[in-house]
Amino acid sequence: MNFERLPFATIDHLRPITQGHQEVIFCQGKTAGQVVAIAERLVAAEGEAGTFLATRTDAAQVAALTARFPRAEVNELGRTVFLPADPEPAPTGRGTVLVCTAGTSDLPVAEEAAVTARAFKNRVERLTDVGVAGIHRLLTQTDVLRSASVIIVVAGMEGALPSVVGGLVKVPVIAVPTSVGYGASFGGLAALLAMLNSCASGVTVVNIDNGFGAAAAASRINHS
Repeated sequence: MNFERLPFATIDHLRPITQGHQEVIFCQGKTAGQVVAIAERLVAAEGEAGTFLATRTDAAQVAALTARFPRAEVNELGRTVFLPADPEPAPTGRGTVLVCTAGTSDLPVAEEAAVTARAFKNRVERLTDVGVAGIHRLLTQTDVLRSASVIIVVAGMEGALPSVVGGLVKVPVIAVPTSVGYGASFGGLAALLAMLNSCASGVTVVNIDNGFGAAAAASRINHS
């Protein structure tokens, strides 16, 4: 079956072939019932090893998903619900995806990225609160940075951290601007423009607060 029609959604069962991973449920704007129904069809399509990843969940959606799938793992910060296979297969990526955050306030976006990268069968590590306000915190972690295959750097405010990381490593760096910051950060626009104008070679940028998109890109790199 290539796709499956529900009254409110057309579920694409070809995603593992076309994209390398199962379709992901973006929950924003959906009812709890719609989210559960989509998750049920995704799980059923894979049989006993069925899984799903739901992003941008709210409290009602989380409650409904965990009631229906008691094994599902909730990441409150990242607003994700992930049902892993049982047993969960070993990561298939060639190395580690490192998720690096400038500040604690950036963690919701970073956690979305980390959970997504794991769901896409990557080994994931985290490096938190190492922004440029105290650059020595980052400079003591160069071994961690240089051991990763791909680095996702999540930063708000002025968005400077991806440039610093990009100047320290030879692996791909994916920058994620967040909407964290005071008035002149313009909801993440200042960080986005700073990252787009990075003078460090090889830094690529995704949309504001798009931890999911960063992880999807990192996973493709890590599986190439």
